[in-house]
Amino acid sequence: MKKTSLLIFFTIVFSVYGLVNLYIFMTGLHAIPSDYLLLYSLLFLFLSLSYIIGRFLERKFLNAVSGLFVWIGSFWLAAMVYFLLACFLLDILRIAALISGVDMRTVYFNYDLLKLIVFIIVLSIVSIIVVAGFFNAGNPRIKEIEIAIDKKAGKLSQLKIAVASDIHLGTIICRKRLEKIVEKINSMESDIVLLPGDVVDEDLGPVIKQNLGEVLKKITSKYGVFAVTGNHEYIGGVEPAVKYLTEHGITELRDSFVKIDDSFYLIGREDRSGKQFGGKWRRPLEEIITGIDKEFPLILMDHQPSKLDEAEKAGIDLQLSGHTHHGQLWPFNFITKKIYELSMGYKKKGNTHYYVSCGVGTWGPPIRTGNKPEIISLTLNFG
Repeated sequence: MKKTSLLIFFTIVFSVYGLVNLYIFMTGLHAIPSDYLLLYSLLFLFLSLSYIIGRFLERKFLNAVSGLFVWIGSFWLAAMVYFLLACFLLDILRIAALISGVDMRTVYFNYDLLKLIVFIIVLSIVSIIVVAGFFNAGNPRIKEIEIAIDKKAGKLSQLKIAVASDIHLGTIICRKRLEKIVEKINSMESDIVLLPGDVVDEDLGPVIKQNLGEVLKKITSKYGVFAVTGNHEYIGGVEPAVKYLTEHGITELRDSFVKIDDSFYLIGREDRSGKQFGGKWRRPLEEIITGIDKEFPLILMDHQPSKLDEAEKAGIDLQLSGHTHHGQLWPFNFITKKIYELSMGYKKKGNTHYYVSCGVGTWGPPIRTGNKPEIISLTLNFG
């Protein structure tokens, strides 16, 4: 079942990827002078295949070459989005000119030169967007939020939580990036650190090679570091990923809960993609929290913010999620807004508070153009 789901998933992904690249290639081909067609074709083929080659090499021959291919291919993934938008825009203009009866070849004395100028302008704009998005992605902000929960929490009147979702440790989110994230988390001096899924990207190999677990062990807090599984842990192999994180100081809550300092409950759900990629159904929330004393505050981590009503019906006080990246690249944020009831930010339904983080890391391109990466400094006031 797992192999079938993965085969279907990757067949769809590669088909769409191939068609998009073909469309961009053919559009750009019209603007390239004949003397440079071979160079253009070879360069385009190299860029469009780099990510796939890099990911394959990571699994077979993890080394500097595989890392280089992944980095080049990752930048291409972002550039591809904006080249695609540019191609759409140019085709719309062509159709508009055709409908209005304007022949561009007769309007301009050198139509080939015009096409080359447009190509250079598009290339320059896309390059600027990608570079700016790269610097944005590498500088996460600390976002402060305060929520009041109308329950007593043992001896606690307040709880400071650091929330860092969607780190995506691997080739792109490497040791240097992780050290910066850990430094920011520790600067917050939180009581507890929560990682709501996708701590590890698909392949565990680069994480082990860079010894990123030793950096994770540097995270400090009063009550420790807790995480749940995300879809990327499942895609890459959930059991080895969880084992590695557990060995490096992170407590994984897998359809389970823990009572902390006799003051509040922390609940963690398996990711909902477990059945698709791991052949494992996650337990219903009501079943997980059987035996919990609901007089205490209940904090839930659920990677994907789907079916928010489940937490409200179960009497959860606060649900923390990630997964969406809020699109990561503009204009995908408009798509995630349509898919999810809450794509990013805060919402309250009944007595349940929700916060969906856009995440601190990136998947695929090391680039963010739709939002700024964030670590949440969440203060809960009880009573």
